[in-house]
Amino acid sequence: MTVEVGVVGGRRVATVSGELDLDSAHMLRHGLGDALRAADDVLELDLTGVHFCDCSALNVLLLVRKNAREASKSLVLRASSPAVQRLLELTGAAALFPAVSPEDDLAAENAHPHRALETRGAIDTACGMLMASFGLDPEQAWRVLVTVSRQSDTRLHVIADSLLQSKAGRPLSEFLAAQLAAAVEEHGTRDAG
Repeated sequence: MTVEVGVVGGRRVATVSGELDLDSAHMLRHGLGDALRAADDVLELDLTGVHFCDCSALNVLLLVRKNAREASKSLVLRASSPAVQRLLELTGAAALFPAVSPEDDLAAENAHPHRALETRGAIDTACGMLMASFGLDPEQAWRVLVTVSRQSDTRLHVIADSLLQSKAGRPLSEFLAAQLAAAVEEHGTRDAG
């Protein structure tokens, strides 16, 4: 069993190959754990080279997914082998690992190259507002925005726009304000010390 980590299209990708079983679970846990710590916000798994996968390996994948969520990161399945896909489907775990297609990512990026540039200013300004309002450092402010985005199932730039509009006198919704307060408490205290 091997885990190779690289960067594709700005995202960290862990490519796993070989047999995933009780004997290799320890190595898999360490390899994916290291890759997750190095990932900015998303770790993509490429499991096309996996020929055998048992429940001990599935437990590792579930643990890494849990650790990703606790770190306000995402773990997504870039590609998988029939062996992995069958295990995920039989156990009902397929829904826990959203699939992403590299072609879809590239097509979306090419279709909207200016959107990222247009929204970056609002996101940076929102981070600055959080830093000034709550005494957060840049990393904490970023994690607050990402957490609120994930918890509310709202795009990051929409959260940022809402924060900017609140500064202009348009209050945040109660739901968004509660999500923001919880994220500030989580990241402002846990990361501060």
